[in-house]
Amino acid sequence: MANARDKSHIENDPDFRADCLNDDLRQREICAKWGVSAGWVSERRARIREEGIYGAAAPQSRDALAAGVEESVWDTETGTGYFTRFRDRPWGEDDWRAFLQEQGTDPDAVVFTFGVTSNPSGGFWNKLNNVRQRRPDEIQVDQLPLAQLYAEIAERNPDRFVPEEASQRGLVVVVADTQIGKTGRRGGTPELLERLTHARSKLEAEILRRKPARILYMDGGDGIEGFESGGNPMFTNDLSLPDQVDCYARESFTTIDLCHRYAPVEAVCVCSNHSAWRHAKQTLGLPKDDWGVHVQKRLQGETEKLGMDVSYHYPDDYDESVCVDFMGTPIGLVHGNQFAPGKAIDWWQGQAFGDQAVTRADVLVTAHYHSFGAGVAGQNPHTKRERMWLGAPTIDSGSDWYRNIKGRDSLPGIMIFEVDEQTGFDLASLAIL
Repeated sequence: MANARDKSHIENDPDFRADCLNDDLRQREICAKWGVSAGWVSERRARIREEGIYGAAAPQSRDALAAGVEESVWDTETGTGYFTRFRDRPWGEDDWRAFLQEQGTDPDAVVFTFGVTSNPSGGFWNKLNNVRQRRPDEIQVDQLPLAQLYAEIAERNPDRFVPEEASQRGLVVVVADTQIGKTGRRGGTPELLERLTHARSKLEAEILRRKPARILYMDGGDGIEGFESGGNPMFTNDLSLPDQVDCYARESFTTIDLCHRYAPVEAVCVCSNHSAWRHAKQTLGLPKDDWGVHVQKRLQGETEKLGMDVSYHYPDDYDESVCVDFMGTPIGLVHGNQFAPGKAIDWWQGQAFGDQAVTRADVLVTAHYHSFGAGVAGQNPHTKRERMWLGAPTIDSGSDWYRNIKGRDSLPGIMIFEVDEQTGFDLASLAIL
């Protein structure tokens, strides 16, 4: 068995690294060949595979390593570019913009995402992903500071369109899990903003067709991706935390403002795992200490200054769920991280038994699981109506980690449905936009 002094020589041996990357070799065969323990081989093999860049032989210097990863790939079918540059420091947006200029590409004419992976031996793999031509109508992320939101609000005419014959029905609009700043197979923030814009255009058409007397805007939570909610967002996000919050505020206002053009609006939000004040897995403060709640309070202040007919609802400081009596129908909202997949109704039953916030709800709206779901939950003893659980779909850029594990995914969208003053929830009105 090799001693500790010999092992360092083995670990740097290109043949040993090649053996670790050879899927046809079993661990015990590598142990026998090199005279080392199974635990030692297991640890080195995992690390070498994770680095995943050495090939059959490891470069022996950082200069050689850098030369080995100067990758530039253009996918001619999709018109998308990918680049890797090994450097002694991590690259930020300014570095990549300068790089694109050196390559003869106007950085303002393309969209891209970037990330960085550290090398245990020193240096960083800087990666530029999804470089493609910006479409003429595409929104540029760096043009979305919160100051622009306030400027837009100040210029708004608070007058709204009132249908000649407003119905006695209310429209509920559920936006959930935007996770602004996240990148995935459906793109990043620019693509998310395009989806939101498209969904709002369909929403406006539905409002004009349905002519609701009032509109309830429900924020299902996870409005930002954040950096403390698991995974590896520090290497995949395309917005900083302040920019995520700024963009969240702007997009929330844009949807509320659209609804307000046609009817009085009520808005409600809840805390959630991605938007919570947290450090790594540890949630800090109270449920109210949440970026989603924070954004809605800021919007409340601005809409009140403008005299807009928008009222706001919040959970109690120590509660994670809330119930709103909307046009005679009690509607509950909770993000969904409080229970396992498929257990929303079980959780609701426990809440009702304990006389919690959603006890008297006819409809319970949840988010978190990024896919639409629905189920009947018995009869409400308070209203004598059938209870219904509705799981809202996501509109984010995709949870590829979940798709890779479970194989399931759902199309993005926002959920709408109507309630009637006399009969309550109308299942036939349910739609995903």
